[in-house]
Amino acid sequence: MAVPTSWDLVHSCGHEWAHDLSGRPVDQRAPFARWLAGRDCTDCWRSTRSADSASRKEWLAARRAAEQQAAADWAAQFDMPPLEGPQKIVGWGERCRHQLVTTAHTALVVEGAWDEADWTVLEEKVRTVARAGWWLDQRDSDGTDLPELLDAAGESDRGTENPYR
Repeated sequence: MAVPTSWDLVHSCGHEWAHDLSGRPVDQRAPFARWLAGRDCTDCWRSTRSADSASRKEWLAARRAAEQQAAADWAAQFDMPPLEGPQKIVGWGERCRHQLVTTAHTALVVEGAWDEADWTVLEEKVRTVARAGWWLDQRDSDGTDLPELLDAAGESDRGTENPYR
């Protein structure tokens, strides 16, 4: 007797589907059919996946809004100038600047050997870099590298020109 190629399964969601398992090796059809029966059918799986995707998008939008608000509050508190560049990336650049500068402060002042006077000098250099794209380019940098990065930005007129032209 031949091993069946088509299996009528009742999925865990309660829906019944006929599955063609002819593309599977003969000895793997029964275990795979058992595995399939323990899962939601394709339609139910897709609908829950769409709901998960929508909730993830909502979560991500809320997180980005919170990060943007934190960056705006920080910029206002420390009198940081607005960034320049395409509107599409300015918000992202502000978040990157906020994250990199606060990480640098923690690494250099809070946990490091710098005092507030050293930090004030660096903070003035931060204010001179106005190009959002420069901050995006540095988003993966370590906070302890910020002084060197800002010095390099100073050599190329503080990053106001597009270095890729």
